[in-house]
Amino acid sequence: MSSRTPSNTRPPLPAASSHPEHPSTAPGYTVAPVHNAQGGLIDICATVGGREFRMLGAAGPEREQSLACSFLNNLAPDSLPVLLGSGLGHAIGYLLDNRNGPLAVVDRESAILAHTGIGEHLDTRLTLICEPDPVEALNRITRWQEANGNRPLAPLLHPFYLRLGGENRAYYQHIAQTLRASQTFNFWEKVNYPRFRGKLPRILLITRQYFLMGEIIEACQALQVPYQLFQVSTEDVAGEDFIQNLLKAVLEFKPDFVFTINHLGVDREGLLVDLLERLHLPLASWFVDNPHLILYQYQGLASPWTCIFTWDADNVASLKADGFQHVHYLPLAATPERFARAPGFTVPRQWSSAVSFVGNSMQYKVKARLEAANPGPELLDAYERIAAGFANHHSRSALEYLKLAHPELLPAYERLETLERKLAFETLITWEATRQYRKQCLEAILPFNPLIVGDDGWQKTFADSPHPWRWHSEISYYDELPFFYPHSQINFNCTSKQMKGAVNQRVFDVPAAGAFVLTDWREQMDQLFEPEKEVVFYREPAEAPELARFYLQHPAARDKIVQAARKRILARHTYTLRLQELIARMQRIYG
Repeated sequence: MSSRTPSNTRPPLPAASSHPEHPSTAPGYTVAPVHNAQGGLIDICATVGGREFRMLGAAGPEREQSLACSFLNNLAPDSLPVLLGSGLGHAIGYLLDNRNGPLAVVDRESAILAHTGIGEHLDTRLTLICEPDPVEALNRITRWQEANGNRPLAPLLHPFYLRLGGENRAYYQHIAQTLRASQTFNFWEKVNYPRFRGKLPRILLITRQYFLMGEIIEACQALQVPYQLFQVSTEDVAGEDFIQNLLKAVLEFKPDFVFTINHLGVDREGLLVDLLERLHLPLASWFVDNPHLILYQYQGLASPWTCIFTWDADNVASLKADGFQHVHYLPLAATPERFARAPGFTVPRQWSSAVSFVGNSMQYKVKARLEAANPGPELLDAYERIAAGFANHHSRSALEYLKLAHPELLPAYERLETLERKLAFETLITWEATRQYRKQCLEAILPFNPLIVGDDGWQKTFADSPHPWRWHSEISYYDELPFFYPHSQINFNCTSKQMKGAVNQRVFDVPAAGAFVLTDWREQMDQLFEPEKEVVFYREPAEAPELARFYLQHPAARDKIVQAARKRILARHTYTLRLQELIARMQRIYG
């Protein structure tokens, strides 16, 4: 090989009888060189998931050369070309032969480079970037760009490298999408604006239809915090349009940080996290569901530019153990204005009740997770028993409980093979534990002829109940629930087993609506309310009937507790105050 890879000196492809030799293994695939009769390298054969394909195939060197020719014909004169995947060097040679100026090549495939030898003899105009981490590769590209006058970048993606699949495909896609966005907006020159310099921070809110985002928007408005919504859908995440639209929003709005709920908008390949890290733009992600049932798909994405907030203090230590540097407890709250009794709403007569419960039966959620986990017969026979034990155990994790209480079932769990099936089984245990617990709690209050609001799974749950009770289909959280709570003398609450220590939304919302809640005790409750003066709770379902009976007979005692709880919520537990706390934390870390 000469001082640079030539563009037109490759020998022709061999006859079809030629075979690859000396396979090399790389993560997710194997490769083998294809030589001609003279021993010259003429192709690379890759095997991914049992399927075999060639880098060049029958088209030979012309395949790479035509790719480079088309790219060069559309290349702006001042652009800096970046070739993603070095191939056999024909595209590299063509670009160096037909264009003056530097060329960068990104290729982390050491198994392929070992056969092609491209990394050994480089033209002085060529920079080879082999960092396995896409963030480090992009940092190298940025330094190369700075060394060459900060001219716009122009990526060319070798199609062979996308066929390597899995993380390999994600690596080149991520870099290509980031560079194309850079080419479109030239954002590296424009995003270096100062952060947290205004009196109030500017927040870019990543949103979809989610109940808590309405509260955050209203809190921004109450605090006069500048904000902008960035709408996403499931299909948008990690796509090139998503990245370009996000960068456009960053350039136009110039936020001090990005805010999301439950990692909405964060893709498992890490495009968003890596991009925000390169921009030095912090991300605040507030988890209001069990983060460990969500973050399983984001392994390795614990960036120092990501700050995690969690509604459950029990998750702080485990999230830090997972590598997240900035993790903070931020409980739920209420928006009292939402629960003001607005005139003009006619309350249906059937809403009135002595005792009511609003919540999901978990029947269909359990069924869906059971289908997704598709456990073998051993786990299928045991999951209800495992869930019953987990419900009453101090362990916060279903997997942790399985290891402690049922080690004999771990081999069956490991045989689920995929991460998705394992997670589905862990979620199955959590939801089944919640289903059993809710059934047990509501059975205790069935003698009070309660009104149960939720899915029709409740009709199956209590189909054989000897006690009369009423069922109502699900009602709207925003439009109807604020008016529902005051028409129950007792709003009964039992918390999901995904949060064994935390306080759920209903404990805040019911008093905010001026109504009484009887809830199960949670460890973190004592930090938020004064027991018996601001909140009434039962520790075991068997305690609930006596408490319900007492407070039904003593309306003055109910009202006193409601007024004290509402006063506490107005003073300490509004979403406006929660947002202030989140902003203050982001300013301290990144300001």
